[in-house]
Amino acid sequence: MTTPDPLALLRSAVEETAATIGGSKSRPTLERPKQAGHGDFSTNAAMLLAPAARKPPREVAEALAGELRLRLGDDLTSADVAGPGFLNLVLADRWFGEALARVLEAGDAWGGGSAAAPEKIDLEYVSANPTGPVHVGHARNAAYGDAVARILTFDGHAVTREFYVNDHGSQIDKLGLSLQAHARGVPVPEDGYHGEYVGELAALIPGAAEMDARELGVAGVALNLERIRASLLSFGAEVEVWFSERTLHEGAPSRVDEALATLDERGETYRSDGALWLRTTDHGDDKDRVIVRSSGEHTYFTSDLGYLLDKQSRGFDRLILVLGADHHGYVARMKAAFRSLGGDPDKLELLIMQFVHLVEGESGERSSMSKRSGEFVTLDDLVAEIGVDAARWFLLARSHDTMIDLDLDLAKQESSENPVYYVQYAHARIASVLAKAGEERVVAAVAAAARPEGLEPSERSLVKKLLAFPAEVDDAAARRAPHRIASYALELAQEFTAFYRDCRVVGAEPEELESFRIALSVAAKRTIAQALGLLGVSAPEAM
Repeated sequence: MTTPDPLALLRSAVEETAATIGGSKSRPTLERPKQAGHGDFSTNAAMLLAPAARKPPREVAEALAGELRLRLGDDLTSADVAGPGFLNLVLADRWFGEALARVLEAGDAWGGGSAAAPEKIDLEYVSANPTGPVHVGHARNAAYGDAVARILTFDGHAVTREFYVNDHGSQIDKLGLSLQAHARGVPVPEDGYHGEYVGELAALIPGAAEMDARELGVAGVALNLERIRASLLSFGAEVEVWFSERTLHEGAPSRVDEALATLDERGETYRSDGALWLRTTDHGDDKDRVIVRSSGEHTYFTSDLGYLLDKQSRGFDRLILVLGADHHGYVARMKAAFRSLGGDPDKLELLIMQFVHLVEGESGERSSMSKRSGEFVTLDDLVAEIGVDAARWFLLARSHDTMIDLDLDLAKQESSENPVYYVQYAHARIASVLAKAGEERVVAAVAAAARPEGLEPSERSLVKKLLAFPAEVDDAAARRAPHRIASYALELAQEFTAFYRDCRVVGAEPEELESFRIALSVAAKRTIAQALGLLGVSAPEAM
């Protein structure tokens, strides 16, 4: 980001000033105090410096305050010592005006591009079994993976979105036999696929009754993949690479053969009871893993080895895999396998999603929607019920490693109780205010970069919330935490609502004040839209 981040510059000023007084192993904080009367920002720098300085923290804080007054000049109204040694900073209206100008100067890029070390990242998510539709569990995975990709990209990383297609192995044969049974009007095998969708698929394949099971399985997978692609696209989740597991076993040597040869060369395998084992316990796994059975048949894990080797060959700095809740035991073995192949396990991240429960109303009872098909609720079902925006918001508003109770009634409400509606309404309200001002007046107000005196508390608070956006994005990217962006968007909408309640925008006098408030509204509108966009949620101009 070329536009200086005012909050980052203030933080640097505090840190550099603290460094002139003494040293500390910890980085000083710079935070908004919980109580409004404790300044705009507060730092614990003096308490960190006191032990090395061998002085009371309050005395160090007084010295720090004096140095900051010299460094910040007219931008600092006061620096007061509080409690055991906190330093509370009150910044001048001028500083807030200049800070807003920097936000506006950045435009739609505000908050992005701050990754300290940009990486080339492969992000694999969803990877639903192609023998069936994408269900609600996959929907959370899709919303999360797509949002993480958006956030990482905005933060400055180069992200490839990937879907691993499990189109190799016995499940394809089972699907083929199930389709064949439907086509011929005979019972589906007990271990086959029994959903209604199987019959629908069979009806779409010309001559299905005369085809052999394997051929039918391949045709069924192709049709399912078309449906999965369509479902994900309608959900706003784009995938760039559709990687076929089958290709790992093709060619001479195949990618799987190459992986096995690499492991052998590195001394990572051994034979026991006629089977080939991988020494994963050498790298943190709880037990060694069979990769070739005594029959010569590859295990499912063997495909994973070929896939990891293929990803390594594509030159990524980091591999991120978003997995379902039933994959907890998968983490240690995959990291061990990656190290066995010569990879850095710290560069392989496996993120485990938790379950989604659909509920209705305050009682929290299981939704009747979840019983509609008798088996599962598809992503398409969920979108038809509550819409893309509500579905994505409610699937992203909580950390990925916590279980979700998705309240369908709340998700459909058009009220302030519904958080996604509240945030979108704030954006639409700002659009209405700016439309009332007129395009010419808005352009002039933004260009003026007015710096009025005597700002209201809610104006200052809104500017501070806007300034927090770059750090929120950076933190959400580092923690793979889209829920942080959802929380921020809601808080920003609340800050704007308070500002709009307290401050007249169009028609405010003098003209310089109106310009400042219009410009502040523009910055809030852009930032709300950007936050929603990172979640894959729309920012409507009217509601």
